Amino acid sequence: MRSTRLSLALETGALALPATGALAVYGPHDADDMAAFDKTRVKAVQGHFPDHRRLSAMGFDMAAEGPVEGASAAVVMLPRSKEQARAMLAEAAASLPHGAPVIVDGFKTDGVEGVLRDLRARLPVTEPISKAHGKTFAFVAGPELADWTAMPREVEGGFRTVPGVFSADGPDRGSVLLAAALPDYLPGYSVDLGAGWGFLSRAVLARKGVKRLDLVEADHAALTCARVNVTDPRARFYWADATEYRADGHADHVICNPPFHAGRDADPALGVAFLRAAAGMLSPEGDLWLVANRHLPYDRALKELFQDVAEIGGDSAFRLTRAARPIRRRR
Repeated sequence: MRSTRLSLALETGALALPATGALAVYGPHDADDMAAFDKTRVKAVQGHFPDHRRLSAMGFDMAAEGPVEGASAAVVMLPRSKEQARAMLAEAAASLPHGAPVIVDGFKTDGVEGVLRDLRARLPVTEPISKAHGKTFAFVAGPELADWTAMPREVEGGFRTVPGVFSADGPDRGSVLLAAALPDYLPGYSVDLGAGWGFLSRAVLARKGVKRLDLVEADHAALTCARVNVTDPRARFYWADATEYRADGHADHVICNPPFHAGRDADPALGVAFLRAAAGMLSPEGDLWLVANRHLPYDRALKELFQDVAEIGGDSAFRLTRAARPIRRRR
């Protein structure tokens, strides 16, 4: 557990925090991540909507993005993306007074050993504490990580992305396949469920008959990119948990390339939750346009949720599906 490592580091004096001032915590996911710290001092940054909402409900002072100004120390909980981890570390160090401590915590599965190695090549780092499949260590804030600062990039098609968002190097193959398979005519009200940085949304808005498109995305950084990439006045943007989002009225179409990882672990149930949400927000004659990896077990859920289910294309890795006429069950 992360809290065990952090508590051990602080209790033994291996790492120390200033006695006063706010503590900036980047990337926490749950209460365990925060257990070692005084809640009244924490100012946390978490852009993933479900984690942000959960921690906010526990009484933590939350922001969707940084930097945190006025903090006396920072804790960076490493994400899996190396580029995003570097950007978080650079942001934390740049926002603190020179010489203030930056504590780094990460799991081996998230690449903490590589980050430790890269930091040691640039600046002094404390001896790491290794426990519970991870490491905790610290360095002092200074200018050494300035070149790790996150910079927006332009990818194929003129889209903007930032480090850490899904498919930051360009549109993923599944989304490209689905965009090409969408019909020329998509009349009415559509929802891009899990819209990311807006690739599929732009494809939807290029079709005839679209009156409105909701972009629903849990990753605040990705949605910020989508606002830049999709400037059509028919688009509306929602930072939300897609599995709980309720469309404003019955949608005519839902377009979806659902995730199937929850945190570090594969979780096909997350994709199924997207399918249930899609079925629940569609009109009686509405349809779902779906791309998913072929190995994912969505067939049963689709048949339980829709009267008409048809494979419409794909390739060896991805399946394209149109599912229409959601089944309404009596309560």
